[in-house]
Amino acid sequence: MAAEVEVTRAQALAWRMSRQQLAPVGTAAAEDVVRRLTAVPAQSDVELAIRSRQQTSRPGEVAQAVADGRILRTFAFRGAVHLLTPEDGGTYLALRAAGRQWELPSWQEYYRLAPEDWPDFRTAVREALDDHPLTPGELGAALAAGSRYGHLRPIFDADPWALLKALAWQGDLAFGPPRDGRPTFRPLSRNPRWAGVPELADAGPRAIEAYVRAYGPTTPDHVQYWLGAGLSAGRKRIQTWLDDLSGRLAPVVVHGTASFVLAEDVGELAGTGPTDTVRLLPAYDQWVLGPGTADPDVVPPAHRSLVSRGANIVVAGGVVVGTWSTSDDELNLALFADVTRPASDALDEGIARLVSLLDRPLRTTVTVG
Repeated sequence: MAAEVEVTRAQALAWRMSRQQLAPVGTAAAEDVVRRLTAVPAQSDVELAIRSRQQTSRPGEVAQAVADGRILRTFAFRGAVHLLTPEDGGTYLALRAAGRQWELPSWQEYYRLAPEDWPDFRTAVREALDDHPLTPGELGAALAAGSRYGHLRPIFDADPWALLKALAWQGDLAFGPPRDGRPTFRPLSRNPRWAGVPELADAGPRAIEAYVRAYGPTTPDHVQYWLGAGLSAGRKRIQTWLDDLSGRLAPVVVHGTASFVLAEDVGELAGTGPTDTVRLLPAYDQWVLGPGTADPDVVPPAHRSLVSRGANIVVAGGVVVGTWSTSDDELNLALFADVTRPASDALDEGIARLVSLLDRPLRTTVTVG
């Protein structure tokens, strides 16, 4: 694609911050924030990640949305637990299930389930979960009540996670409310918002469009990272979907790098100016996980390992410029010495916003080094 529009890196990041409802902060409900981000990793402080993108919110709102089924908690990217919406989550599950791991010879030998056994097995799982959420052990016991799946009970008691992931990717179950500190699972079919798992040919382009909408301007490598490395969707498949979407994508150049956005967004991107907005975000926030911590435009390479290991991040103008932590009644900011220091008023506003979300008085200490 021949480049038609050129924007600076600062413009591109400012536009992305607006798309992710960070600058300005949005008015959407928790489930709409998740939809906008495509997914939110459960290893993050999901409440802080989502509330950081809402003008008004309250503690416990995200957990209530999960309990109500407005947000799903299930296995998705890299096999880890993520928050997805029931309306769009099936799109990503379709890509994750495309590898059909349960058909591998090693799976068939270990679980003693042939590919043709899976339709009945999945039905049995959904029926077992139909009355109320079950822990993995309880699900294994329910399945073992009939002789056909009795051999799986020790697996459900000891290490059920690979099997549960395969069922989650096919849209049979998701996490239910925890019980006495133990995870439970419930059938997705009971959620009236659940839109099902679409055909792979439809899911692929849909997932790419959602990613470009939230994380553009982007590149084919970024799409491969998110959907290929993240969901094992397959490099050739992803490239085919990108080719099929060529009429929906428009080329832009970001600081000399050939990139693209949805054609409908070019004008808005070109008209966006840089921002000095500061946001204090939790570890593993989608701001860095979406493009990947290897993206030097977002995470300075010298500090990538710190961010990848789970530091809370200070973001200024879209770039990670430091980390933060709390201890007792103190908020400690450690700004990087080798990046441009954020403007004082923008930093103060970012700190004030975090303190309001944490809802407790904190003395702030800022160090540079």
